[in-house]
Amino acid sequence: MTPRALWTIAANSYALRDTDLPPDGGDMVTLRALYSGVSRGTEALVARGGVPESEHDRMRCPNQDGEFPFPVKYGYALVGEVTDGPADRLGQTCFALHPHQTHTRLPAAAALPLPDGLPARRAVLAANMETAVNVTWDSGAGPGDRVLVVGAGVVGLLVAHVIARIPGTQVTLCDLNPARAPLAEAMGAAFAAPDGAPGGQDIVINTSASAAGLRMALDAAGQEGTVVEASWHGTGDVALPLGGPFHARRLTLRSSQVGDLPAHRKPRWDYARRLSLALRLLRDAPALDALLTHDIPFDDAPDLLPALLAPGADALCPVITYP
Repeated sequence: MTPRALWTIAANSYALRDTDLPPDGGDMVTLRALYSGVSRGTEALVARGGVPESEHDRMRCPNQDGEFPFPVKYGYALVGEVTDGPADRLGQTCFALHPHQTHTRLPAAAALPLPDGLPARRAVLAANMETAVNVTWDSGAGPGDRVLVVGAGVVGLLVAHVIARIPGTQVTLCDLNPARAPLAEAMGAAFAAPDGAPGGQDIVINTSASAAGLRMALDAAGQEGTVVEASWHGTGDVALPLGGPFHARRLTLRSSQVGDLPAHRKPRWDYARRLSLALRLLRDAPALDALLTHDIPFDDAPDLLPALLAPGADALCPVITYP
């Protein structure tokens, strides 16, 4: 069977294209795709051509083909079964940082076997869970902290899930959509609308990808509090109120980005260890299945994805399914 991949060919326009597998250079595995997750925030930004020219190299994902803005083969959450490779790998279900594609061949080390008990479909959240782990590390959250997470998308919900499991933390998720309240509760967090968000927080994390969300995060931080910007705004500019009480409250504004490890983790952690942790965290959390909101047959992805990635769509993590 000729492998096929999903390409973004123009603004909010997709196509399926035949593709070639790389040559088998030894110690390679071939994966037959089962599921791939659509990281809605980043992939919507890529789909509208919103990657700044200065970030074209840094924003490349593993196994990407093409160049920004278009045409480009982009994505980083594929789960598949090993159909060819070393005998001890055959039949394994693995996660790979790879675009949406029916079959692929890649170095064996790049296909991480799922831990026992982790359903293949839930495993598509691994890249987003890595982000949530990195955000938690960057936030410095510890026992007893009061933490506000602004934005109840996939990353915000996963951040709340991780931090709410630190003993004694009080986590609140804030979102414009009241329908996200049951999801917040399932993550172990309280829910608040923007006009009811608590103030005086030890840590505030913005995952809303909006200027209004970041401004609210600054307002909600307590004296000497930390605000973590976990969103990426692409080509957008954000105006912030850095006058007023910002200096008097001695706030810290910190960026968090999953492409690098926090400095205090680097002596002991690498990307493989972090990804293995993300998969273990997913295994033990069946409530996270609620974040997988739409199943899309691969053949229908070009027609269905634009609406699911549009502003205001109710999708969290769409899942592409493969024949």
